[in-house]
Amino acid sequence: MGMLSASILTADFAHLADQVKLIEDHAEVIHIDVMDAHFVPPLTIGPLVVAALRPVTERVLHGHLMVEAPESFFDELADAGLDVVSFHHEAVADPAPVIAKARGAGMRVGMTLTMETPVTAAFPHLDELDDMMLMSVRPGWGGQELDPGVYPRLEAMRAEVDRRGLSTAVEIDGGVETNNARRAVDAGATVLVAGSAIFGAPDPVGAARELAAIARGEAA
Repeated sequence: MGMLSASILTADFAHLADQVKLIEDHAEVIHIDVMDAHFVPPLTIGPLVVAALRPVTERVLHGHLMVEAPESFFDELADAGLDVVSFHHEAVADPAPVIAKARGAGMRVGMTLTMETPVTAAFPHLDELDDMMLMSVRPGWGGQELDPGVYPRLEAMRAEVDRRGLSTAVEIDGGVETNNARRAVDAGATVLVAGSAIFGAPDPVGAARELAAIARGEAA
């Protein structure tokens, strides 16, 4: 069954705990974008925010690392309470030791691909991954429109995961809205990451509820 991952990148950081509590009945995962101003231009949040959120929610905290040398962050993020960490394939020379280090830190591990990286780049590592995240926008900024080129990429990833009989989650991250979420699910996504569509909506709770229903295949 699919699920919703609420990205806090566009939440109100002055009331972040309240924002998370507002939508957590519908989002099984809280998506935390960690950016270092090197791998991508923006500089965002890190372990201190993870540690601040950990006591206020029992939801899975999933860190999406858009950073150089992601493995250098693992121990501190794990200590802060992160449950799942995803690193960019494009940020590492060899994913295998990075995956091993994340597991050694006690976290579940995922890999993220930008639109420019062939999905086949992840295939040698799928058996070792809990999560496979496909970007559908340029990494680094919220509020972008989804690139429809992601749909065949989702289909290819879903086909490979299913062919191997894996339970690896297939995520789509970027520009997910209620008007395109069903197509993403139909293409093979099991996790919808949404930020602006939730926290930028007039009714964040209603938006989260609708997206969660789509993710689970319950929406008409």
